[in-house]
Amino acid sequence: MKKILNIVQDVEDEINSIILEAKYPVHQVEDTINIILRHLTTLRKYVQENGFKSEGDEIHFFKNVKPKVVSRLIFFNSVFKIETKRPNGGRKIIRKYLNAELHKLQCFFENNLEFYKYYRTNNTFLDRKLFLRGNADVKLNLDTFFFEADPTFSTSHDYKVAKIIANDMIQVYLEHQHDLNEKGTNILPSPALINWTGSKTSLIELIYALHHSGTFDNGNVEIKVIAKAMENAFNIDLGDFYHTYLEIRNRKVNRTKFLDTLKDTMLSAMDEQDESNFEEAII
Repeated sequence: MKKILNIVQDVEDEINSIILEAKYPVHQVEDTINIILRHLTTLRKYVQENGFKSEGDEIHFFKNVKPKVVSRLIFFNSVFKIETKRPNGGRKIIRKYLNAELHKLQCFFENNLEFYKYYRTNNTFLDRKLFLRGNADVKLNLDTFFFEADPTFSTSHDYKVAKIIANDMIQVYLEHQHDLNEKGTNILPSPALINWTGSKTSLIELIYALHHSGTFDNGNVEIKVIAKAMENAFNIDLGDFYHTYLEIRNRKVNRTKFLDTLKDTMLSAMDEQDESNFEEAII
């Protein structure tokens, strides 16, 4: 399993910077899709040659590991299709197009509501049927896709898990595009007095912390308004900050990395100042 996790980490490392920048030019999306396909080929070969030590390992792989990689493939492929099919026109036309794409996500949710409930509530009682190869049960509403998939590298529901994860990311992407469309493309940020020189991810982590704490207008202000104010104040384009926040939420460890660093730095600085003042008082 360690080798498998290393392969998955390689995928994450290669596409992480693209996700965080969130600009997604078409040629970059194509490159990312090819990166993921290459790693999936490596992953498939390893699984076919080595198998799993236990049913538990196999279930974990097809329920948690493989869907994480495939979800990225679904996401970037969807972005590619969304952008290449995006119509030319004004805000109304683009709004209608983006809303139609969001409606597709809603339809998938409604058509798979029972499985959403099973997966989102971390149930396990059907895992042997859903995430072990060769255990498919046609009574469990199987997708046609399953019958065309490689049986040595697929179970009846691993792709559906990947689709759920991907749809979360696609929704964030579409909502961000919707916001950009509503604001228009001719609105330029006001000149900033200072520049943010830390990472975009760190600023977004701070923005969401301030938002969740209700710091601005007693909590009666939308996150996108706060983000825009920060962009203007610090002369920075945060890109798809919704998506970056989703990545922050999905961190396995230290989800408040920047906030923890701020706290440690502040405490360290105050301790040094206290020591300095104490020394001066003695002298």
